[in-house]
Amino acid sequence: MARYFRPQARRLVAIVIFLAVISASGAALPMLLARGVDLIRANPTPLTIVVLGGAVLASGIVTWLANWARRRLTARAIGDVVLALRTEAFRAAAAHDLSFYDRFSSGRIVSRITSDTQDFGDVVTLITDVTAQMLQALILGSVLITLDLRLSLILFAFLPILFLAATSLRGLARKVTMEGMRALANVNAAIKETISGIAVAKNFRQEAAIYEDFSEANWQSYRVNVRRGFVLSSVFPILNALGGMATAVLVYVGALSAVQGMVTAGTWYLFLQSLDRFWFPVLNLSAFSAQVQAGLSAAERVFALIDAEPAVVQIDRRPVPPLRGDIRLEHVWFRYSEKEQVLADFNLHIRPGETVAFVGHTGAGKTSVARLIARFYEFQRGRILIDGMDIRTLDLRQYRRQLGIVSQIPFLFSGTVLDNIRYARPEATEEEILALAHRIGNGEWLETFPKGLHTEVGERGNRLSMGQRQLVALMRVLVQRPAIFILDEATASIDPFTEWQIQEALRLIMADTTSIVIAHRLFTVKSADRIIVMDHGRIIEEGNHEQLMAQGGYYAELYNTYFRHQSLEYVEQARELAEAANTL
Repeated sequence: MARYFRPQARRLVAIVIFLAVISASGAALPMLLARGVDLIRANPTPLTIVVLGGAVLASGIVTWLANWARRRLTARAIGDVVLALRTEAFRAAAAHDLSFYDRFSSGRIVSRITSDTQDFGDVVTLITDVTAQMLQALILGSVLITLDLRLSLILFAFLPILFLAATSLRGLARKVTMEGMRALANVNAAIKETISGIAVAKNFRQEAAIYEDFSEANWQSYRVNVRRGFVLSSVFPILNALGGMATAVLVYVGALSAVQGMVTAGTWYLFLQSLDRFWFPVLNLSAFSAQVQAGLSAAERVFALIDAEPAVVQIDRRPVPPLRGDIRLEHVWFRYSEKEQVLADFNLHIRPGETVAFVGHTGAGKTSVARLIARFYEFQRGRILIDGMDIRTLDLRQYRRQLGIVSQIPFLFSGTVLDNIRYARPEATEEEILALAHRIGNGEWLETFPKGLHTEVGERGNRLSMGQRQLVALMRVLVQRPAIFILDEATASIDPFTEWQIQEALRLIMADTTSIVIAHRLFTVKSADRIIVMDHGRIIEEGNHEQLMAQGGYYAELYNTYFRHQSLEYVEQARELAEAANTL
């Protein structure tokens, strides 16, 4: 934490000075009033009253100005620290490899970058406030001891009692607060599940059932929060009652001492005025200690995000020349965890410009091979060569600029279709993109967008159909012009005409790249130069479609049970639609 506060050294020094001024002026006020009581009692002249009033006013002004300056400097210093911490946390999150996101959910990462950094800033502000109050109490305590030791001991004797009471009540408050948070989480979960599955609920006419589930969670939250409100509203009245007992004792003992002449009336008044300045820091220290611990825990979580060791480690940063796309996996061993061996002594050679389709059941290792080639995960043994260069020695930023990747569910960023297409090449002009778009079915797919390239896609592309998202994602790769193309084909069903347009886009991309496709489409499988059939991390068959069908082995069985539903009639229908569109 010191590293983040070091650039704020001047501000911190100024904050300490203003804290000292605030504490001194705050402690001076009751001492001025106490001294004034004695002076007015001895000589009640108008001048004495005016001087006393002026001194009290000056003390208040000094306290207010110093507190304003301190809070302004504190807000700026903490704001800068939170900004730097949040920026570094986001940079670390963006730099972490995919294995990091396998261990931590996106919600937890977002919470660390936003809520935890803010909690850390809040706790620093809280510490400065309590520090000022404690300094003020120490100054007053030192003065009171010199004035009357007996009354000072009575005052100090109540501090442990108040502290213990506040600590006990804090534990109870924390317990009911946690129960309230859990109850609220149940309500949020019920709402989220209902909203997410509202279509299913309506299909099965289960509106009444989901209302009952929500109502139960809501009433449970209501009961817990009523109990929580009762506990929290009782904390300060109980503490104030204890403080009132201490005040009563001091009033009684101090009054007797003043009547007997053991202390002056001003000294007695000073003790009474000092009560709140002692009670309040003690109550704050006990009540806010949980918040301090929460803030420090939040800081630890942020630092854990920043300091997490990367799983993917490059041993060098060699410049990456334009790639031909020659890929070799030699004796590669890979696992996601100790209990999950995916590839064992895996070997594969993909030649430049070759289109290789991976097929196999779920868990066969198809996606893992693609992820290793993209250098998203670290393999444990063996080596991967790209154009004869060890992938672990390459500059990853330069290497990935020559990779074009389309995931199974294409992700689009909020913005226009044009923004998403030139995401990898911001310098691409609209004219260049339009020219490429018209190479896919004469650009007729653009006519499905209300505003063409300037159509807003919505959050995650939710304003577009799945087929439109796939076409935009493929256009993004086409504009990028990568050397290596990695495609995890979507399994969602789309209309024949969109299917034909997607095939056109794939032909354009695969004509100039080394293509690695996790195939789900009949077109991709049949048009691939080589089909790799995988099962439990092993290659069990390879060849083109005709060769593998002739063997009558695993691929033939897989084809008959999985790909045959994409029938010839379906493909012919797509072709006829395309020809009709071209004729029109």
